[in-house]
Amino acid sequence: MSSTRTTLRTAAVGLRAMILATLVLGVGYTLLITGLGQVLTPAQANGSLITDATGSVVGSALIGQPSSDADGVPLPEYFQPRPSAAGDGHDGGASSGSNLGPENTDLVAAITERRAAIAVREGVAESAIPADAVTASGSGLDPHISVAYADLQIDRVAVARDMTPTAVRALVAAHTTGRDLGLLGEPRVNVLELNVALDALR
Repeated sequence: MSSTRTTLRTAAVGLRAMILATLVLGVGYTLLITGLGQVLTPAQANGSLITDATGSVVGSALIGQPSSDADGVPLPEYFQPRPSAAGDGHDGGASSGSNLGPENTDLVAAITERRAAIAVREGVAESAIPADAVTASGSGLDPHISVAYADLQIDRVAVARDMTPTAVRALVAAHTTGRDLGLLGEPRVNVLELNVALDALR
């Protein structure tokens, strides 16, 4: 009988400890961190959402999206992002790279095809096209392009929008992020933020 009471008492103590830990760590901690996020960094806590001139959410600053029509044809009035191997392209539910090695014939063929298409679209030599213009990122959702790829697209966008290249270049500069901490990574341009800023000028 004493052994049974001890077992029941031990089980009760364990149950109370589990309930307390669930309330403190599962509920309290979650509410605390969520609250701190909303107070200290609300934009980031809510997904770094980007809105257009009407206030409608058009995407996230953290996730790339295509600048093309329903048939996948690049729209000339928009800056184009990196290629994407995520699902059918820029699919947030299927984030991934191609997992193809640098000597894979399919990857080489895809890069060759992309380079030729970009050279025609931008009116430049294939040798002038930067690597990020023809290769997908590891996630397939990279929202940024290099400054070199953005510069390559300025003249086309300016013509399509009846703007001066100088005005478009100023917008590119305004949406260029420098190296992290001044020394990590490379300067980069957020494509969606830049395209939204272009639309806001209309």
